[in-house]
Amino acid sequence: MEKIVEKGLLYDFYGELLTEHQKKIYEAAVFEDLSLREIAETEGISRQGVHDLLKRCDKILLDYEEKLKLLQKFQRIKEKTEKIYKITVQEEIRQLSMEIIEEL
Repeated sequence: MEKIVEKGLLYDFYGELLTEHQKKIYEAAVFEDLSLREIAETEGISRQGVHDLLKRCDKILLDYEEKLKLLQKFQRIKEKTEKIYKITVQEEIRQLSMEIIEEL
């Protein structure tokens, strides 16, 4: 999985467990694609401080995933549902599996 996509998914699952400050900086880096310098200037902290905070957030999110495995379970369910969609000819089941995929 591409690293930026993985970061986004981990944040989707576990981001609410970060502090408001961590969320703000992480979102600026990952979703707004701001540089360390841009974030540092906006937040009034050093580039090194931003870098350290982002590394710490990545570790926190990965630690939650190691323990809870929500992203892993999500991906398995999505893959299996897509497989059901591909191999099913009955329209009602195809429609239901597509609805599940869209909800995921």
